[in-house]
Amino acid sequence: MGRGRVELKRIENKINRQVTFAKRRNGLLKKAYELSVLCDAEVALIIFSNRGKLYEFCSSSSMLKTLERYQKCNYGAPETNVSTREALELSSQQEYLKLKARYEALQRSQRNLLGEDLGPLSTKELESLERQLDVSLKQIRSTRTQYMLDQLTDLQRKEHMLNEANKTLKQRLLEGTQVNQLQWNPNAQDVGYGRQQAQPQGDGFFHPLECEPTLQIGYQPDPITVAAAGPSVNNYMPGWLP
Repeated sequence: MGRGRVELKRIENKINRQVTFAKRRNGLLKKAYELSVLCDAEVALIIFSNRGKLYEFCSSSSMLKTLERYQKCNYGAPETNVSTREALELSSQQEYLKLKARYEALQRSQRNLLGEDLGPLSTKELESLERQLDVSLKQIRSTRTQYMLDQLTDLQRKEHMLNEANKTLKQRLLEGTQVNQLQWNPNAQDVGYGRQQAQPQGDGFFHPLECEPTLQIGYQPDPITVAAAGPSVNNYMPGWLP
């Protein structure tokens, strides 16, 4: 049976890891040497251990020449790199000069807006500065007016809400007062709400005292009126009455 596949992972044991590194390093250096001899190839090998120790192999006479050749193949010729670097430096310097000039112009404009360093300015520059100040003042006043209007609108809205809340509280207070009056005086309903119901239904039942003289104390009925009414009453009297 063949050897099984070994999982490739870091060796945890420190001694075993150092032994394996030494064996594999020597084998790798041997393979690089054999490749350069058998195939006439230019081989360069650089190894750093976990402790930072350097191991290298180069088939040519100088590792530096091999590295320069590597740089030429990957990053272009050194002359090209120099020209590109110089172009980048020149572009960066020009950009820096532009930003510096812009910064100085902004500082000078700020001082002019504050009323400083106005002597070197010409008449046209002063007129332009005046127009800028007028535009700035208009914008500031417009912003301030809008801010005040917004505050006024907000205060009016709050005032309306407070008025509505005040009306609601007054209505609830009035209703609570009426309920308390009804609880303490049950007859208050007739006085407050049922006055028309307390009116007499007709003249045949309840009469005011001042309007009915016959109900006064000490009143004697007229005998003539009773005698006149006698014949009509005797027709219905029983026989045993005298």
